[in-house]
Amino acid sequence: MKANIMTAAEAVKLVKSGDHIFVQGSSSKPETLLSALADRGHELHDIRLYNAFAVANAPSSICKDELKDRFFIDSFFVSKAVRDWVNAGYASTIPMYFGQVPSIFRDGSIRLDVAFINCSMPDKDGYISYGVSADLTPSAVECSRIIIAQINKQVPFSYGDAVLHISDVDAAVYVDEPLVEVQANLDGDADMRIANAIAEHVDDGATLQVGVGAIPNAVLNALTGHKNLGLHTEAMTDGMVDLIKTGVINNSRKKLYPGLTTACLAIGTRKLYDFMDYNKSLLFKDVAWTNDPFIIAQNPKMTAINSCLEVDLTGQVCADSIGTRIYSGVGGQTDFVYGASRAEGGQSFMAMRAVTAKGQNKIKPILTPGAGVVTTRFQINWFVTEYGCVNLRGKNLVERARALISCAAPQFREELDRAAYERLGYSYRTWK
Repeated sequence: MKANIMTAAEAVKLVKSGDHIFVQGSSSKPETLLSALADRGHELHDIRLYNAFAVANAPSSICKDELKDRFFIDSFFVSKAVRDWVNAGYASTIPMYFGQVPSIFRDGSIRLDVAFINCSMPDKDGYISYGVSADLTPSAVECSRIIIAQINKQVPFSYGDAVLHISDVDAAVYVDEPLVEVQANLDGDADMRIANAIAEHVDDGATLQVGVGAIPNAVLNALTGHKNLGLHTEAMTDGMVDLIKTGVINNSRKKLYPGLTTACLAIGTRKLYDFMDYNKSLLFKDVAWTNDPFIIAQNPKMTAINSCLEVDLTGQVCADSIGTRIYSGVGGQTDFVYGASRAEGGQSFMAMRAVTAKGQNKIKPILTPGAGVVTTRFQINWFVTEYGCVNLRGKNLVERARALISCAAPQFREELDRAAYERLGYSYRTWK
């Protein structure tokens, strides 16, 4: 049985007013389908779109003033595609651990009618792959009545939960559409100082989760001298490819799927996407599995490495907003911090540059009003900037304030010291 092949314009006619649509994410948003849906905007109303964790080079074709009363976007992770739309009040975000999103599809808390997905070409047996974006896609496909797939020459074929037979697709639209490519631009010396500080504390044989962005990729670059590392991560990135090819990452010490890299999505450049294509050493799983803290904790020496936007003197970490302005989302950061804390020999690192591009301090007496706490002060382990690397595990408020101030840019330490004294009182000045 073959899928119904049609144009994008024909495929989106399957969408009816009032439908709830899942839109696949990562670097693989189905842009051809979204553009065709936008073209139908004048015919439709009360359409709700649920966006996965997605990156983009430009705002979504749905985010147009003339469509704001036709479509409403709920995004589980706010990226450039919808960031301005969310902060203008025309869309919203659902605060939720990424790994728990499949449960609200499966238990009916969120109804799904249609899934827009971006898949590989079929293999010889008619199977297509979600490629760089398993994450929410297996649960969304499972729970949607209608599956509309872009069959895309540029999507790699990945294994695991990322596989679907083409006969299960209601409409197949053949495209040749590039995936979004994301370069991790290092901030020179600052990022490498952070990376080297973290690498010193990563044990040989550790299983890694590494976030997305310049600092996490710098850490990967600093691990070339390590041995027998493993990957159980949310996102695969470019920096992982060379470590796998050179054998630094061989997954030999993992308890779960030894010998295989496990992830649920990928964000990088064509180098990564080509490496993934029909690579049976990579296993792409449902995010409900990869991000389950109790599954994560089964890997010995589980090590979570993530970045953030700001931290206060008690160790509260903001990673999703700049004040009240939503910037991204919680993703899997909390899941992996908690999972690593439960693992035998596990540890987690939270890293950021100490100042913004405008020279503003990012270690705050208190978080900027409106800032969201993603990793709580009860969960934080290692904290790292280019000025220091400190372990906050088991530290009281006085000890951690002093430690965090040591990681601040020198020009801000005196004012932070005064703020710590005002907040913590006599014990801050006298207790050693």
